[in-house]
Amino acid sequence: MDGNGRWAQQRGLPRPAGHRAGGEAVRRVVEAAVAAPVTVLTLYAFSCDNWGRPKREVSALMRLMQRYLVSERLRCLKNGVRINVIGRRDRISRDLVEEIEDIEHATAACDRLLLRLAVDYSSRQAMLDAAKLPGEPDGLCDFERRLERATHSVPGVPSLDLLIRTGGERRLSDFLLWESAYAELVFCDTYWPDFGEQALLAALDEFRRRDRRFGQLSRRTA
Repeated sequence: MDGNGRWAQQRGLPRPAGHRAGGEAVRRVVEAAVAAPVTVLTLYAFSCDNWGRPKREVSALMRLMQRYLVSERLRCLKNGVRINVIGRRDRISRDLVEEIEDIEHATAACDRLLLRLAVDYSSRQAMLDAAKLPGEPDGLCDFERRLERATHSVPGVPSLDLLIRTGGERRLSDFLLWESAYAELVFCDTYWPDFGEQALLAALDEFRRRDRRFGQLSRRTA
């Protein structure tokens, strides 16, 4: 979800205003994903590298995440949205951790959409932490279970089908590197606060037109 700060700067607003507008975009996209329907949606909310941003901006982001978890609880329950926060939890405030644990417990039975929020997340760090767990990984599936443990992910989440990056950048920035092994990539110039239902549906339409071969012959020509 890239481009919040630039969206705000183009309008002469402080960067936190862009993050607040980005929060509204999250609500729109989640509702569109439920209707599409999408079964799993992972949003990159705060990376491990984001700790290097100005303290005021980091504090504003953390407050925004906590308010989102509080304000969206009833909406998630109504719409069947299960919340799962992936990433580290030892460097964020105890209050935020408690909100995370509370909404994960409250929405555990929801089954229309699994909404994963990546907070203090690094894919490379997650793989390193998974490799450090006791014992030797017994194949790919066992390593994926280790990744789930390392990131607090709910079990059984499938590999990524489609990765969308907004804001005009053309890189993955340490996001779901393992899970993206065969993902289709869509990059768009729209800043995240302007991303909504139509942009999501356009990305899904493009995904459906892709010829996904997974190392095999094309189904269109085989």
